[in-house]
Amino acid sequence: MELKHIDIACLSVSPTNMRGVKKVPDLTNILPSVRARGILVPLIVRQNGSPTTYEIVAGKRRYHLVPLIVRQNGSPTTYEIVAGKRRYHAAMVVAQEEGSVEPLPCAVMEAGDDAAALEASLIENIARLDADEMTQCETFTRLVREGRNVEDISLTFGLTTLQVKRTLALGNLLPRIRNLYRADRIDAVTVRHLTLATKAQQRDWLALLDSENDHAPMGQNLKSWLMGGVAITTKVALFDLASYSGEIISDLFGEDSYFACPSDFWTAQMATVEERAASYREAGWPEVVVMERGEYFHTWEHERRPKKKGGRVYVAISHRGEVTFHEGYLTTKEAQRREIGEAAIKPVRPEVSAPIQNYVDLHRHAAVRASLLSQPAMALRLMVAHAIVGSPLWRVDVEKQRASSDAIAESVEISASEATFDTKRREILGLLGFDPETPTVTNGYTGDYGLTGLFSCLLKLPDEAVLTILSVVMGETLTVGSATVELLGALLTVDMAAVWQADDALLDSIRDKQVIGRIVAEVAGDAVATANAGESVKVQRQIVRDCLAGTGGRAKADSWVPRWMAFPPSTYSGRGGVGSAERWNDISHLLDSETQACDDEQRPLAQTV
Repeated sequence: MELKHIDIACLSVSPTNMRGVKKVPDLTNILPSVRARGILVPLIVRQNGSPTTYEIVAGKRRYHLVPLIVRQNGSPTTYEIVAGKRRYHAAMVVAQEEGSVEPLPCAVMEAGDDAAALEASLIENIARLDADEMTQCETFTRLVREGRNVEDISLTFGLTTLQVKRTLALGNLLPRIRNLYRADRIDAVTVRHLTLATKAQQRDWLALLDSENDHAPMGQNLKSWLMGGVAITTKVALFDLASYSGEIISDLFGEDSYFACPSDFWTAQMATVEERAASYREAGWPEVVVMERGEYFHTWEHERRPKKKGGRVYVAISHRGEVTFHEGYLTTKEAQRREIGEAAIKPVRPEVSAPIQNYVDLHRHAAVRASLLSQPAMALRLMVAHAIVGSPLWRVDVEKQRASSDAIAESVEISASEATFDTKRREILGLLGFDPETPTVTNGYTGDYGLTGLFSCLLKLPDEAVLTILSVVMGETLTVGSATVELLGALLTVDMAAVWQADDALLDSIRDKQVIGRIVAEVAGDAVATANAGESVKVQRQIVRDCLAGTGGRAKADSWVPRWMAFPPSTYSGRGGVGSAERWNDISHLLDSETQACDDEQRPLAQTV
């Protein structure tokens, strides 16, 4: 670099300066020194545009040892400041205060290399005044755009390649996320987990952050949200990662890498589990039991048994993807039975071979199901037994009625409809001989002989009782938020006003001004709604409460039900997004045919048992 003194009028801040061009820096701690002593540390600058040229005034024929008399062509040379913006602005202040300032000492670097200028700016500023973390990240990102690679940057600044990659990952976040972190609106853990997110996921997260009704995940919860609920590390994979075609995300701020798509991971993982299970079978193990995902293998419920004595291989799979193979185990009860059988019973050859038994079973099955066609009452009882107990071919799940908040859960639990259903459920539990504290009829049978035992019990009950049991079972297994609920509500002409009344769990959730305004019109009249249209949602919500309770000097509005909850449902605006109304629009055309079918003369259940 060449050292020279340059007039302040010939200087300007370079666009490559890491602290930017437009923002005036804080001069509090540097201005007193510049006023007293001037600029002592040279600015790092580079020349703007073409080099300065000169014209010869006298000496055209002189030898090179005798100086020529020349003068500068055109305007004076200008320079841009790569590093030293604060000193430059301090000198500008002094020039305004005193009317002039001495030329500033400058180290002139070669022109044209933007990457070198960025490096010089960053090194200078780190040495003199710490830049905030995000500014350094953004500057590193600009260096990459100018052609520097990770190794170049790590050598220049004395950092490891991992440190550089971490800094670049932060610098590549969406600008708004960087600004939120710069303003301490989000913490370091959150911003580092956001480096795992795609640009689309970053935008989705910002939308949650802006939403009044939704909650943006922060900290460790953010990682689970990004990974679809469970973060599955590559450490648990049984398959070769080199052959995996799905996306893998590396956590630059941790030691693990994660599978971006859980379903792709499980497809590859379970295929490998099946391959391993097949290899166990080929090795002579009598049985390989692949347990349900999330089911624990308890060693205290099993006993060790070698392969030759019937020991099985149990495969336990956790929700986080870990797979454990437990070789050579039997359940404690089975091990005890085998010990007694081996001691007391001498093995004998069975009367029929496996192919004969298969032949017999298939023909008897065909004969029984053909005969069942003429016995609908018996088929009804068999269906109810299957729904309650299940079988190898049936699986019926109980609707868990998951609520998004405790207030909603409590509102449903204390409702009149839920109380009516619970009363009938307890009657059915007593009728079937179940424990009255069993939470559901479905999957609640614990008696002897399982499906067969319950079927035998149902054979003794009249059709009316069996149909009541079936009604409870269907109620327990009816999916919340389904089109079936909409169709049934219309067919049964359900009157929500008879079983429901507004509570805080609903009213506190209404935050849309247009919607609350129309509800005010429904309960208090158009005049009141028009007079209070400019009020806040909170004020209008209180008007609704007063009308429903008959307080605050307002007439009581009885039997009010919001349009979304009625059968059939409707909306307060044309914006859409009302699930019940959209489901009704999809299936409302079915109502005429369903009503006609229900109006037809009902046939008897045919022959009773």
